[in-house]
Amino acid sequence: MEESPEILLGHLLRQRRLSLATAESCTGGLLADRITDVPGASDYFCGGIVAYAYEAKVGLLQVSWDILRAYGAVSRETVIAMARGARIALGADLAVSISGIAGPGGGLPDKPVGTTWIGLSATEGDWARKFIWDADRRQNKIQSAEAALRFLLDYLQGQPLE
Repeated sequence: MEESPEILLGHLLRQRRLSLATAESCTGGLLADRITDVPGASDYFCGGIVAYAYEAKVGLLQVSWDILRAYGAVSRETVIAMARGARIALGADLAVSISGIAGPGGGLPDKPVGTTWIGLSATEGDWARKFIWDADRRQNKIQSAEAALRFLLDYLQGQPLE
């Protein structure tokens, strides 16, 4: 039987003695919930920050107002800033962030419902991936959390990140 992404992630983080933090917006803590479903996750998971409002992104994750005004919350620039902010705030080796438009409303012509950005920050660099999900709100959130776990696994397994 194949291990779930969160269990495999835990094994890899333990093996490499790395710690992880999360910064979530549209998923509202779903990613942190999945990570902490694994017994012993406290060995590697520092914690997570749910920063839904712009003010929370600025105050808790040090995302600049300039980035938010120029690119919006759902952007490559914002998720990289969120991931960096979480990594620094929680003292982690790695951090992953998620910001998206879960729906059913909130879409724009250039950012339709389902648009989601996931950021990854490590000491040696920052990366981001964009997705456009085509499901309902709950499924968009589930797919976003799953994609963030897969992004972390790709990083830890030496796969291309962008």
